[in-house]
Amino acid sequence: MSAPPKLVVVSAGASDPSSTSMLAERLAARTVAGARERGVAQPAVSVIELRTLASEIAAALVSQVNGPGLKAAIAELAEADGVIAATPIYKAGVSGLFKSFFDLLDNDLLIAKPVAMAATAGTARHALVVDEAMRSLFGYMRALTVPTALFAATEDWADPALEARIERTALELLLLMESRLAEQIREQSWGSYQHQYGSAGGAELEIDLSSDLMRLAAGGAARKDAGGAED
Repeated sequence: MSAPPKLVVVSAGASDPSSTSMLAERLAARTVAGARERGVAQPAVSVIELRTLASEIAAALVSQVNGPGLKAAIAELAEADGVIAATPIYKAGVSGLFKSFFDLLDNDLLIAKPVAMAATAGTARHALVVDEAMRSLFGYMRALTVPTALFAATEDWADPALEARIERTALELLLLMESRLAEQIREQSWGSYQHQYGSAGGAELEIDLSSDLMRLAAGGAARKDAGGAED
C-alpha cells in the first residue's frame, strides 16, 4: 500500500491563536475533505509554525548554520507533495519571518511542487500583496502556484465568499497534487534544469570537480601543460 501524499502547511502567524494559521488550517482541512469526497488518498498534513523557529531562522541568516528545528522543517518540505504557505501582511509586504525562512531554502527544493498561497491582514488594502510578492517569490523558486490565491481581511471572515474561495483553492491544490508533476520532473527531466552548484540535492552530477575553475575555487592551482606553462 502506497503512502498517502504529504501536505505541508507553513504558517508565519506571530500569535497563538493566529488568524493566519486559522486560514491555512481551514484550507488544509478542505483539501483533505476534498480528497475524501473524490475517493482518492487523503493527504497527511503536517504544520510548520515559523514563530517557533524564529530564533533558529535569525541565527541561520547570519551564520549559515541550520538548527535542528529548521533542519526538520526543511526535510518536511523536501518530502512534500503539496504546500500551503500562509503569512500575515505588514506594511504592504509579507512578514519578515516568512521571507527569511524561504530565503534560507535551497533554490531547488520546491521545483514544480504545488503551492497554495494564503495571507491575512487588517485591511483589504493589502489584498494584492499575495499575487505581487508571494507569487513572484515562489515563481523564482520554480514552484507551481495554484491559480486562486487566498486573502482574508478582518471583514472577510464573516463573508460566505471566503469559504467559496477556500473550496476553490483546495480543489486546485488537490488536483495538482494528484498529478504528481514534481515527482515526474525529478524522475524524468531533473537534469534539464539549471542548478546552482550545491543546490540540486545531489543531482548536480554533470559538474566537473577536476576542472581548473573548480580547482581554483577550492584554493588549488591550475594544471600545467606539458611545457610547464599553466593552462
